[in-house]
Amino acid sequence: MANELDELSGPVNNAGRTICVIEKQLPVRIGVGSVLFEILLWCLGIVPGVIFLFMKIGAKNYFQQLQQKIQADASTIDNYLEQRVQILMNLAKLVEKAVDLDKDVMKAVAAFRGGGLTDGERNAVVNQIDGCFGRLFPQVEAYPDLHAHAAIAEAIQQNSYLQREITAARQLYNDSVMQWNADVFTWPTKQIVAARAGYTTRIPFAASAETKAQARGTFF
Repeated sequence: MANELDELSGPVNNAGRTICVIEKQLPVRIGVGSVLFEILLWCLGIVPGVIFLFMKIGAKNYFQQLQQKIQADASTIDNYLEQRVQILMNLAKLVEKAVDLDKDVMKAVAAFRGGGLTDGERNAVVNQIDGCFGRLFPQVEAYPDLHAHAAIAEAIQQNSYLQREITAARQLYNDSVMQWNADVFTWPTKQIVAARAGYTTRIPFAASAETKAQARGTFF
């Protein structure tokens, strides 16, 4: 039997394809079959019905715990971002020539430090912080004295380290979101519980169009 997907002779898109995260939450639903399944368990006797009842209680507890884990993963990202914000503010003070260019960004930074951001707002602030760093670094490179400044060199190093930590934290967050999205459609117990609780799928981290465009640029 031939391979369904043949990498040697199958259709190939030489132009490539840009992949995007779909910004849509899918509701969890159950049909008549799930209701009949539960009725059948009770018809078979009280023991199967009670066992399944406890299974649903366990599934409910599991989803509540998983939600807390997702929250903790998001908070970890925020903690690293706040450290980057502090580094940015310190670096901006050292590179005074760049401060006037970043007033709007610093307002967004102040809003970020106030907390209470949604995932979409968090991503927007991250992009603004990245853009601000992108404007500060050329200023540093333009002035050898600044580039040799120990505090600035340390700030640049810390920024690079924190960016790697943020990337790792985002992956951890996405893993938890993927676990949630798989579990809410695991029939019968978890899907029934998720549907009756009104749960939906969750949206993983998505890079902005600007970040994707920069990734395709020339760096060296």
